[in-house]
Amino acid sequence: MGVVLRGAAMLLALLTATVGTCPKACHCSERGGQTSVQCSSRDLRAIPADLPEDTVTLQLASNRITRVPAHAFARLWRLQELDLSGNGIEAVEAGAFQGVAESLRTLDLSDNLLRGVPKEAFGRLRAKISLSGNPWHCECTLQEVLRELRLDENTVNEVSCHTAVREEFAGRPIIQVLDSGVNFCSFQRKTTDVAMFVTMFGWFAMVIAYVVYYVRQNREDARRHLEYLKALPNSSQSSSKDSDTANTML
Repeated sequence: MGVVLRGAAMLLALLTATVGTCPKACHCSERGGQTSVQCSSRDLRAIPADLPEDTVTLQLASNRITRVPAHAFARLWRLQELDLSGNGIEAVEAGAFQGVAESLRTLDLSDNLLRGVPKEAFGRLRAKISLSGNPWHCECTLQEVLRELRLDENTVNEVSCHTAVREEFAGRPIIQVLDSGVNFCSFQRKTTDVAMFVTMFGWFAMVIAYVVYYVRQNREDARRHLEYLKALPNSSQSSSKDSDTANTML
């Protein structure tokens, strides 16, 4: 009987400790051995740092979060569902989902303010991802990122170019543009080549201008030097004549 009571006490203590780690602004619940954390619509400005380590489902929708920092969920090794929709997220840092790449199954980043993400933002994430409702700027890096992701088939056509490296692609679904054979990276390379050409031309023009200036300056110095040399004999002859005149008078 005593063993049973001690076991019950230990179980109660464990459950109490789990509940105790729940952020104050959130509601934590456990069902079937899985911890769910509900933090939606709590006016949060950042992702809580004291989330339970055994969290399986994390709801952070409709808050005021503006960025997802690196290693934001690194401790949540059991995390499977993550909802970050409806915030004001403008940046997802490299390594933001490090630590949950293997466990995460669904990720919702829809209806935020994302224009682009670094290549290392999602790492080797295998989750089904929703990216609709963001003002994406379609260019080379975004193209390379999307090719590595498993996009939610129900919202993939709602992931559109708000702006793009070519104006005619603005307002069109990104996948449709890419499926038509468009390569944003080729446009970027052309732009880079033009920029390099303009830069090289500018340096070349500066060198030519310096050479022209140097030649003209040296030519002017040479002319002055020649005039000086020409003046030397006349000065000597004049001095000699003055000396002869002085001798005659003596």
